Amino acid sequence: MNSDWPALPLDAWRTTYETLHLWMQIVGKICLQLAPPANHYWNVAFRVDPRGLVTPLLPYENRPFGFRFNFNDHRLEIWCCDGGSRQIPLQPMTVAEFYNQVMGELAEMGIHIKIWTMPVEIANPIRFTEDTVHRDYDPEYAHAFWRVLVTINPILETFRSEFVGKCSPVHFFWGGFDVAVTRFSGRAAPSRPERGAMYAEAYSHEVISHGFWPGSGSVQEAAFYAYAAPQPEHFPEAAVEPADAHYVQDMGLYVLPYEAVRTADYPENELRSFLQTTYDAAATLAGWKRGELERRH
Repeated sequence: MNSDWPALPLDAWRTTYETLHLWMQIVGKICLQLAPPANHYWNVAFRVDPRGLVTPLLPYENRPFGFRFNFNDHRLEIWCCDGGSRQIPLQPMTVAEFYNQVMGELAEMGIHIKIWTMPVEIANPIRFTEDTVHRDYDPEYAHAFWRVLVTINPILETFRSEFVGKCSPVHFFWGGFDVAVTRFSGRAAPSRPERGAMYAEAYSHEVISHGFWPGSGSVQEAAFYAYAAPQPEHFPEAAVEPADAHYVQDMGLYVLPYEAVRTADYPENELRSFLQTTYDAAATLAGWKRGELERRH
């Protein structure tokens, strides 16, 4: 089997995934505290790089700094423009211990930050400062997850390049633990005040979004996803490819199991087909001005 598409069974690495998700939220909330606001929270997303996942450059007085989750050497790296640096080994430890180490290392660098310590987008959250439950870290699976991101990132980048309208970067959201790329029609979306301020910022305009995550809720496996917000009528009945793609009613999105892609003869073709057919269906049904938004070859 192609090592670029490693196995990622959720049951085998679930506890590592849960711990890593919370560690990333600690670093992500530091980004949220410091990074100037940008459309749809693009300012706080991480990016895939040749060693792991990196934050944006974060302003702090006259000493910008940033973080990298290095999944080759299994350490959290903190780099400051004045030459200062710190490293925290990625190894089994509680979320509370990780939080204390991060804040302690920053303080030693002269960087003092306060964040809201309650996790988001997960069930039954425990404050970072009190979480002694989540502590697992399996380096093999953490590296495998990063390998998947490295493999799919250029495919998503190529897909992104075919759209000339407003489009997000290919970036990683630490709240949902997903890598995503989102296209915009240019039209404002209907207001949904009952969904709260976060939804209002993320979905202020019509979008079609694609991405990948390790699984959660009713999807208990790693999978690619596609959704439109607002969702056009008849989208759940659209003809999409490949055959393993299906609509998940309670989540309001199409999914394509990662296992089906990685075990295919031509994995990239399977993924490309999913990206294109779900976009075609959503954009056509929603009446997007595709001739103005898509690159002409």
